[in-house]
Amino acid sequence: MERFRDRAEAGELLAERLRDAHDPVVLALPRGGVAVAEPIARRLDVPLEVLVTRKIGYPPTPELGVGAIAEGGEPVFDHTLLRRLGMTPESVVDVVERERRELARRVHAYRGDRPLPPLEGREVIVVDDGLATGGTARAALRAVRTAEPAKVTLAVPVGARETVSSLRREADEVVVLRTPVDFRAVGQWYEHFDQLSDADVLGLLDKARR
Repeated sequence: MERFRDRAEAGELLAERLRDAHDPVVLALPRGGVAVAEPIARRLDVPLEVLVTRKIGYPPTPELGVGAIAEGGEPVFDHTLLRRLGMTPESVVDVVERERRELARRVHAYRGDRPLPPLEGREVIVVDDGLATGGTARAALRAVRTAEPAKVTLAVPVGARETVSSLRREADEVVVLRTPVDFRAVGQWYEHFDQLSDADVLGLLDKARR
């Protein structure tokens, strides 16, 4: 299956699939999702903003996510994984509080005192650069739902098939360009998948506002 050149190309291709959206707000999950979302917002000529999420890690191995949290929402846990690890949500209360603080710090770094745009009654497109386990996307979609938008669309260039299928229950529509059988990691489906810095994110947001 053909790879994307980079996140910008993936965003351009997604924009083609989203042309019928009715005056949407585009919310990107930083950092990688912002690089995909900028060309979408530009092509649709609509606002772009970040929706900050944080993974909730398994304390002995923080890279292993047992849940996630998004601004404006409550923690969303992988209860099957927690049970397999012999844990409960109460077992990671300290981790959740630490991630809440880091989430608030990042919101301020990306937006300052600027709030999210009003979402009630609007069509909202949530964008990320790919779906592996889908934990942060699920937390983001549920947080957006609390604002009572008219429609929630999840738009991603590539995703694991099972994850994409499970997230169709969380969004009104899922737009995905690639669901490869041999999915192992998001980065393998891009020729260039550089790590983005906070400065990169701020530059893309400034470009979108201009």
